[in-house]
Amino acid sequence: MMSDVLRQAALDYHAHPTPGKVRIALSKPMTTQYDLSLAYSPGVAEPVKEIAQDPAKAYQYTNKGNLVAVISNGTAVLGLGNMGALASKPVMEGKAALFKRFADIDVYDIEIDCNNQQDLVDTIARLAPTFGGINIEDIKAPECFYVEAELKKRLSIPVLHDDQQGTAIVVAAALLNALEIQNKKLSAANIVCLGAGAAGIATMRLLRKLGASLEKLFVIDREGVIHIGRQDLNEQKKEFAIRTEKRTLADAMQHADVFIGVSGPNLVTPDMVKTMAKNPVIFALSNPIPEIMPEEALRVRDDVILATGRSDYPNQVNNVLCFPYLFRGALDVRATTINEPMQLAAVHAIRSLAKEPIPEEVLAAYGIEQGLVFGPAYLIPKPTDPRLKEKVSSAVAKAAIESGVAQI
Repeated sequence: MMSDVLRQAALDYHAHPTPGKVRIALSKPMTTQYDLSLAYSPGVAEPVKEIAQDPAKAYQYTNKGNLVAVISNGTAVLGLGNMGALASKPVMEGKAALFKRFADIDVYDIEIDCNNQQDLVDTIARLAPTFGGINIEDIKAPECFYVEAELKKRLSIPVLHDDQQGTAIVVAAALLNALEIQNKKLSAANIVCLGAGAAGIATMRLLRKLGASLEKLFVIDREGVIHIGRQDLNEQKKEFAIRTEKRTLADAMQHADVFIGVSGPNLVTPDMVKTMAKNPVIFALSNPIPEIMPEEALRVRDDVILATGRSDYPNQVNNVLCFPYLFRGALDVRATTINEPMQLAAVHAIRSLAKEPIPEEVLAAYGIEQGLVFGPAYLIPKPTDPRLKEKVSSAVAKAAIESGVAQI
């Protein structure tokens, strides 16, 4: 739980000296009468006529090419659940601030009061001409799968559901490095995923693309292991229904090489960790309280590699390592979508950066005196690593070009 002091500090941060975290700034001078005549009437008519004749010129005469919409209906806000569209605004403003801070991308946050998935798709699609890309966020499963898929069909700009692809990319990058350190192969690993919502399903899909075996993936929802005998599965969960006698989380954890938690606090016990295979990997990503606290896991296993979603433990799995740069690379080449090759390029760029020496400025930002090196306590880069922008964005842009979805 957050302390009273930290809670008040967070509220004060958002309230003072100006409410909120983002604002609009002018990019052109607007001080003289002549400036105004160019910025608005009569000068503004000229780019209007140009864009009417050639819609692609919107990228030349407006901010469309560097503008992303961060959109939510507030039905799955953080770990808080359905808080409503308006209550999601601080989170969407936060995403806007991260886009600007890390990738210099401008953002309008948009909160839509709508719980019908088709109406939500239609509303977002009608807003799309304004933007160069769309990031949907905090929309509950399974509606989020439909919304993202339909928008990708209808729009010719990048669409990303960060709770799906963003999470999956960072988890995959960290997991590949953890398995390398533990001398294990992804294709042979028994993987338990606790949580079958947006993040869990997307992560398992991406791990399959990277070589994980479906027969070795044990996906678990509130009713237990997803197996072929279940009659209560939606289309997304059916992808991961396997033939197995395992029914509970405790069953699945026996001899597991990997545990990935995207569910809730304190759902994994030390006794479950004891039954895992030699040299296991545990990604307990529930925030702010993980599925199992690192110290509890380390108390019963000294051969485990751990990651959480928290900044006060090593190996923070944080989507900010991915989404700003995924969009930066896509926008830079005016990609029509964010496809699988672009996502895989981001995975490999992030994981490879962890093997390079860390800049002094990153160490200073985290109060680290001695340099971190690639290993159990350093699987992926820190969010403040300035090399992420160039390395990940360029890898994504190159993949967009090579896969034929770049327009420039």
